[in-house]
Amino acid sequence: MTNTLFEQAKPLLEQLEDHGYQAYYVGGCVRDYLMDRTIHDIDITTSATPDEVETLFDKTIPVGKEHGTINVVYHGENYEITTFRAEAEYTDHRRPSEVYFVRELYEDVKRRDFTMNALAMDTDYQLHDYFNGREDIHHKLIRTVGEAQERFDEDALRILRGLRFQAQLGFDIEQATYTAMEENCSSLEYLSVERVVVELRKLLSGDETPRGYRNMVDMQAFDYLPYFKSYDMNKMQVVEPLSFTTFLAILNVQQPLEMPLAHLKISNDEKKEVTKLVAMIQALPTITTKKQLRTYIYDYGSKEAKMWFQLQKSLSSNDIATASPLIFNMQTIEEIAQQLPIRQRNELAVTGKDLMSHTGLKGGKWVKYALRALELAVVNEQVINQQKALLEWMDQHVEIQ
Repeated sequence: MTNTLFEQAKPLLEQLEDHGYQAYYVGGCVRDYLMDRTIHDIDITTSATPDEVETLFDKTIPVGKEHGTINVVYHGENYEITTFRAEAEYTDHRRPSEVYFVRELYEDVKRRDFTMNALAMDTDYQLHDYFNGREDIHHKLIRTVGEAQERFDEDALRILRGLRFQAQLGFDIEQATYTAMEENCSSLEYLSVERVVVELRKLLSGDETPRGYRNMVDMQAFDYLPYFKSYDMNKMQVVEPLSFTTFLAILNVQQPLEMPLAHLKISNDEKKEVTKLVAMIQALPTITTKKQLRTYIYDYGSKEAKMWFQLQKSLSSNDIATASPLIFNMQTIEEIAQQLPIRQRNELAVTGKDLMSHTGLKGGKWVKYALRALELAVVNEQVINQQKALLEWMDQHVEIQ
């Protein structure tokens, strides 16, 4: 176990304690510490109110003050310090109607989702475990804090979080917890698509992704999620960790419904990435010669070509055709990548301006067509990448209309 990040944050807890408040490390950082996993963020919980926290530290940001969270900047790092909270009833299957501050740690941790996340630890590394979270971690078990039906009825996002934790940690889901997840799946329709995407990204990248994903399909969770409810997710097989864009690309090749990616509210860059990956998958079965593979690697890059070679299990599991292994293999991809004369159009020794000057013609579609013919001729070693040679080759081989 490494305690470096805890020691770096320790002065913050000591400052709170020196002024008569309770303060603890809490949640995922404690869980990951006990599991000897990499810790990314330290979360701190305290009996001090947000106003009291602000008075104790020089640089604070009220990121979520109304919900009890103050961001404290200490030695260039940001730490979220959250006041012990209790919650009123949930009215929309996502957020409580009211949050109020309390002075007892127990009242704070009893509102959390799973026992493994309801752990607190003091500066002496003494654990405060009211719900046998450490024992559940030992037995690799995901179990809700308190009554499972209530936890998921309160906040439907906990269903996706539970499945995501299974994919990341490889834990089993306790039977009553799983049953309650299944019975509350219809509440997922209340979630924003942004929150759904955040959890799906993490679920798909986990070491045990196939388990978490399969359970998600089996409990018909996708039937209540925007975008995905239009697809038959029973057909979509996830057999290994995938990036979110790769997952979307495989799904759209398997089931070409042309659903607008805008429904997922992902970035324009990611939409372009999905479109590119779809084109790459669709092009794979057309690769029957090394010449065609050279063009493929030039157009899309060797890194992406290698990725699809490594993900052929995912393609075949979803009945998607790929290229022949006699042509499409790691050795050939690497050889071609090293031998490519150019890697992008701006390396070509002629420009559109050069072509217009050479022919005396005005610009038009023919310029784009001719440049494409020239770059492919260079890539496939039909002509050297030298201006005079390229212009002569164009005169002989490119029909300009």
